[in-house]
Amino acid sequence: MTDRTATTILPGSTRKVVPFAKFIGTSDPAQKIQVSIYVRRNPNPPAAVVQKVAALAKQPPGRREKVANEEFNSMYGADPADLKKVADWIAAVGLNVIDQSVATRRIKVEGTIEQVQNAFGLQLNEYEHATEGRFRGREGGVRVPGALAGVISGVYGLDTRKVGDERLRKIDGRMAAWKPSRTAVQNAAKKPPAPTKLTNRWPGTFFPPQVAQLYQYPTGVDGTGQNIAIFAFNGDSSGDPRGGYELASLRTYFETVLGGKTPTISDVLVQGPGNDPGPDSAASSHNGDSTGEVMLDMCVVGSVAPGAKIFMYFTEFTTQGWIDALSAAITDANDISVISISYGNPEDDPDGAWTEMAVRQVNEAFEAAIAKQITICVAAGDDGSSDQVSAGAHVDFPASSPNVLGVGGTKLAATTGQPASIASETVWNEVQMGHGATGGGVSAIFSKPDYQSAVNVPVSVNPGHVVGRGVPDVAAVGDPVTGVVVMHVSGTTLEPIGGTSAAAPLWASLIAILNQALNARCGFINPFLYTEVAKGLLNDITVGNNGAYSAGPGWDACTGLGTPNGQRLLHALADQ
Repeated sequence: MTDRTATTILPGSTRKVVPFAKFIGTSDPAQKIQVSIYVRRNPNPPAAVVQKVAALAKQPPGRREKVANEEFNSMYGADPADLKKVADWIAAVGLNVIDQSVATRRIKVEGTIEQVQNAFGLQLNEYEHATEGRFRGREGGVRVPGALAGVISGVYGLDTRKVGDERLRKIDGRMAAWKPSRTAVQNAAKKPPAPTKLTNRWPGTFFPPQVAQLYQYPTGVDGTGQNIAIFAFNGDSSGDPRGGYELASLRTYFETVLGGKTPTISDVLVQGPGNDPGPDSAASSHNGDSTGEVMLDMCVVGSVAPGAKIFMYFTEFTTQGWIDALSAAITDANDISVISISYGNPEDDPDGAWTEMAVRQVNEAFEAAIAKQITICVAAGDDGSSDQVSAGAHVDFPASSPNVLGVGGTKLAATTGQPASIASETVWNEVQMGHGATGGGVSAIFSKPDYQSAVNVPVSVNPGHVVGRGVPDVAAVGDPVTGVVVMHVSGTTLEPIGGTSAAAPLWASLIAILNQALNARCGFINPFLYTEVAKGLLNDITVGNNGAYSAGPGWDACTGLGTPNGQRLLHALADQ
C-alpha cells in the first residue's frame, strides 16, 4: 500500500458510500482493469496562442483563424515532461502504460486491482443497488505521490458507478406498427406533409423534418461537409446494460418512411461493448437499455441533416467513459464540428454520480472544444427544476457547463394550413400527467458567465440564493405529447418520443446546417446568441414554468433565449 505520509488526496476525488447500496465484498485483487490518468494542461502555453484562442469568441465564424493542432496541443495538451514524470511513477509501482497522448493529456494504464489499490492508496469494493445494478466502488479520496499532486488532475476507471441518465420521454401505449404501402408520411423529407396528416395516430406530433420546417431551418443545405458526433452510452464492468442501433431499421426510416437518404454512419469505440442494440422494451429500458435514446438521436440528426457524417461515440456509463469519449471526439482525426449529448445527472446532488474532480475534467474538455470551434449541444434534463433530486432546485450537468449550449424543451403546436407554421409554443411541463418537464435553473457550482451579464438570471430558489450560470441557453420541442416520431429499433414500429434528448439533436442538426451555409463553423455560439438574440433571432417563449422557475420575455430558466428560427440565425451570422 502507498505510504500515506508521502501522498496527497487529489482535490475533488472523494466519494461517499452510495445510499442504499448493498456491500457484496472486496473486488477481486487479481482482476485486471484499465485506469485513465489525466495530467494538467501545459502550465506554460505560448502567449501568442493564448491570445489567438481568447479572440475566437469575439470573432464571427467566417473571420476566425483556425487553431492548428500544434497550437492546440501547446495550450490544451500536456507538457511532455509531465507525462514522463507520471509514466516513470507508473512503472515504479508496477502498472503498465498502454497509451499516452499529449493532445488528450491522458496516460492509460493497466494492472491488477491489487496493484491499482496500492498505487492510489484505496480499497475497491463490489456493490449492488436497486436502480444502479452492480458496480465497483470506493470510499474516500484518490491518493497520489506528493511530488505529482500538482501534475495529476484526475484518475478515472477506479469505480464503475453509472454516470449519465437518458433525457428522453415516452408515453406508454403510443407505439404503432408501420405499413409502408399505406403510410401517410412517405416522401416526407422531400415534401414534408402538413402536421394534420400526422394526426391519424398521434395528434400534434411531428417528424423531425417537419419540426425543422416549423423552425424555418435554412433550405438548400443538409449539413454536407459537417461531422456530427453523437454520444452513445452503454455497458458497465459486467457488460450490461445494452444500447445501440440497427442500421436496417434506420435505413427503413430515412429512405422508405421519409423518402430521403441514409447518412454516412461510423462507429467510434471508446470504451465498452460498442454498438450493442437491446430490445428497447419497457423492461430493458428500466434496466438501463439506452437503445431508444440512441435511435432517437440518430433519427433526428440523420433526417434533419442527412448530408452530415454521423460519428457514434460509444462509451460506458462511467466517469472514465465520459472523459475518455470527450477527449477523443475533441482531438481525434474525425474533425468533429458538432457534438450532441442527450445524457446527464444533477450537478450538485450530494449523493450523486459526479465527483468534483470529474466535473472539472469534463468542463476543461468543453473549454478545449471551443478552441477547435466545436459546438456542443447538451440536453438540459426532463424532470423540471428538481432534476430528480428529492429537495430543492437543481440543474443538470453537463448542460450547466458554461462552455456548452444547454438545450431545454417546449410544448409545440402547429397550424393546419400549408405551409404550416407555429400556432403556439410554451414551456414543456407535463409533470401532473407523468410526462416530465424541461430542466432549467441556476447552477450551484458555476458562476454566471460574462455572456449572460446582460440577461436577468434569477437568484437561486435554494438557500444562499446565489446567482450562477443560468440554464438552459436555448430550447426546442421536448414534450412527448407533441414530440418527434422516430423508428423503433425493431424497424417495424414508429413511436413519438420527447424529452430534451429530442431538443439537443435538433439544435445540433441546425448548427451543422448553418456551418455548411456559412462555409465556416459556428463553434462556441453562446456569446453571439446572447448578444444578438434581442434583435428577435429566436422565438421567445414567455408562457409556462418548470416548477421553481417561470418563463417570461427574454432569457428565462425554462427555455433560455427561445427556440430556433434558422433563417434569421443564418442571416445574422452571415452579416457579421
